[in-house]
Amino acid sequence: LSWHEAPLPAVFPPVRLQINDSEGHPSSSHQTLKGTSKWAASLENLLEDPEGVKRFREFLKKEFSEENVLFWLACEEFKKTQGKKQMQEKAKEIYMTFLSSKASSQVNVEGQSRLNETILETPHPLMFQKLQDQIFNLMKYDSYSRFLKSDIFLNHKKSEEQEENSPEAQTAAKRASRIYNT
Repeated sequence: LSWHEAPLPAVFPPVRLQINDSEGHPSSSHQTLKGTSKWAASLENLLEDPEGVKRFREFLKKEFSEENVLFWLACEEFKKTQGKKQMQEKAKEIYMTFLSSKASSQVNVEGQSRLNETILETPHPLMFQKLQDQIFNLMKYDSYSRFLKSDIFLNHKKSEEQEENSPEAQTAAKRASRIYNT
């Protein structure tokens, strides 16, 4: 639910107020974070944004740890897999790519958490969850904070700010403020 759809306590009658901008689009004083502001708010937000994932991967590649986010993304995709045969195939692919001792993009997870190949015969959507959580925490408490200080992030943030301060953006903001101040 968004802020204006949340149920109010019974003592308040429901009120639906919609304010439109000069083009007639619904507007809101409740601004949602977007772009780099959203990425900086949490790693979860960053991983939900395709552009954020792209920039984070670019950063991790430079740090030689891109496999972490690739493993996390593969696990997210695996959870959505339907059918035993497809799950077996994807589970084996994840195992061979990230977890096996011969893995091409091996992730650094605690030894006792490593799956052995026999578990691949009976896959289930959350079979990699413990490992995925380890990698998420590794990224959250290690590389994510460095990403927020990196040139990749800071340059993207700067270009966003330049777009927001462009004459076109300011004109739209002035039009919107005239509507509210009348």
